[in-house]
Amino acid sequence: MNPPTTQHTGKQLHAPMNPRNNNPHHPYQQQQHNPNNQNRNSGMMGRGPRIPRQQQDGSTQPQQPQGGIAAALAQNPSLGDKNYHHHHQNQQQQQMASFPVGQGNNTEEGPIMPNFIQQPQSKMVFDGKRMRKAIDRQFIDYNPTVIQLTRTRLYERSKRDFQYIPPNPAYEINLLPPSAIKQNPTTCIATKFEHASINKMKCPIHVVCWTPDGRRLLTGASTGEFTLWNGMAFNFETIQQAHDVAIRAMVWNHNDTFMASADNTGVIKYWQPNMNGVKTIKGHEECIRDLGFAPSDSKFCSCSDDGTVKVWDFERATVEKTLSGHSSDVRCCDWHPRNSLIASGAKDYLVKLWDARSGKNVATLYGHKNTIFNIKWNMNGNWVLSCSKDQLIKLYDIRYLKEFQTFKGHNREVTCLAWHPYHENLFSSGSYDGNIMFWVVGNKSPQAKIKDAHANAVWDLAWHPFGHVLCSGSNDYSTKFWVRNRPGDRMDDKYNVHELPADAQQLLQNLGTQQKIQQHAHKEEAHVSDHADLFMSGMLPGLGSTTSSSLPGLGFGSSSSSLPGL
Repeated sequence: MNPPTTQHTGKQLHAPMNPRNNNPHHPYQQQQHNPNNQNRNSGMMGRGPRIPRQQQDGSTQPQQPQGGIAAALAQNPSLGDKNYHHHHQNQQQQQMASFPVGQGNNTEEGPIMPNFIQQPQSKMVFDGKRMRKAIDRQFIDYNPTVIQLTRTRLYERSKRDFQYIPPNPAYEINLLPPSAIKQNPTTCIATKFEHASINKMKCPIHVVCWTPDGRRLLTGASTGEFTLWNGMAFNFETIQQAHDVAIRAMVWNHNDTFMASADNTGVIKYWQPNMNGVKTIKGHEECIRDLGFAPSDSKFCSCSDDGTVKVWDFERATVEKTLSGHSSDVRCCDWHPRNSLIASGAKDYLVKLWDARSGKNVATLYGHKNTIFNIKWNMNGNWVLSCSKDQLIKLYDIRYLKEFQTFKGHNREVTCLAWHPYHENLFSSGSYDGNIMFWVVGNKSPQAKIKDAHANAVWDLAWHPFGHVLCSGSNDYSTKFWVRNRPGDRMDDKYNVHELPADAQQLLQNLGTQQKIQQHAHKEEAHVSDHADLFMSGMLPGLGSTTSSSLPGLGFGSSSSSLPGL
């Protein structure tokens, strides 16, 4: 029995059962509904038997497909060689050029795409979220430097054993951690831009603070949110609503067990390392500007726009002393790294030193001519650094209660400071115009400068505990990470164009500066020995003595165990 024949009506009458035939929008189904494709795609799956074609002599033979390889070979037998692929590709490109994309044949179901244009595939979806494309992230891994130091310390036991074949340690092939090159602070100047992190909800970043282990960075924003960023890949990890208003201060205790934060309404909160809030207290009536922990972590201090500095018992969350002496807003405070001495700076242009035991003002340092924005103790306990709206940075030596050095270089208000964790004579500063500068004590000019590091004011700076990364938070809603230049790095980014590495610029100058510092230290020691009777009399606060335990901040008598914060 002969198979039934069909007329060329554009629709297939005899098609095998296939689930995709039930979908009129399926590409195969659309091709079956396309009358222009009935000859060219007659051999496609899902079509009925081919219709014999009658030749001129009356004989019949199977109808050959009009398109594809067979038709091309029938018209031009020479295409059977390796050049057929190129011929077919050119022919397909000509067809696509003559057939605009998006204008196919119209059928009853609507316009369809041409047969030679693939339909766009739908994107995979998981749990209602669109899959994100894989992107490359740059990591800052400090482990190789530690491994290199561990490997070489077996035979490099002192500074004399270090093999400095290049003229400077920064040009070593094997990069060392900052703790291994303390004799040259310029090797740890971080001027290379690495990454900028911005929250989805853009808002000014007032505070940046590394976790004690350095694995994450914590930022406090004007919306009252904590944002946690990865410290190596700099990607976003989590966000948490910590305060109801803008966060102004964050500080970890020395044991790395608790963190304290303060906001615009005078509220202070305690946090555990897992960001679990454990306590909330009302600290001041107005905005709290700064916080600082005592060396023993049993006390901490806070300063506010209400003009006071308060000393708190951390465990009981109660006020022990209220330090009143500033005539205006107190913008910054910091606790001495080893003793019961607090430094504060205010809007009245004064830097005051307080005895945390008695709550009395023991010294007042004059020097600035405008509001003091930030104040930081050095790790040696002898220097206190302050920055002001008068565009100056001043370094005071509390052993003599005198100004040690003034740093000039910023063209706008200096808003923040940060000492390096390993180099006691290296610090960085940020200004209202978005510039970041790096300074070495003893040098008048900055060692390095990142011009236009931010588009707006830099509110805070924080060094990584390891000392190889500097983080900055700004009013331009971004948190930026700056790293050291590796040997061979080109200074061709937009922040360091036409600049040389800081250590290369100041190498000879630093060698002379170290000698100047040593000479100054010898002179000061001689001065101290000539006036030993003045020190023993207890007139200078902040210096201990074996004959008197009443000196604030540095008592060594029998009553030293009762000093709060020690």
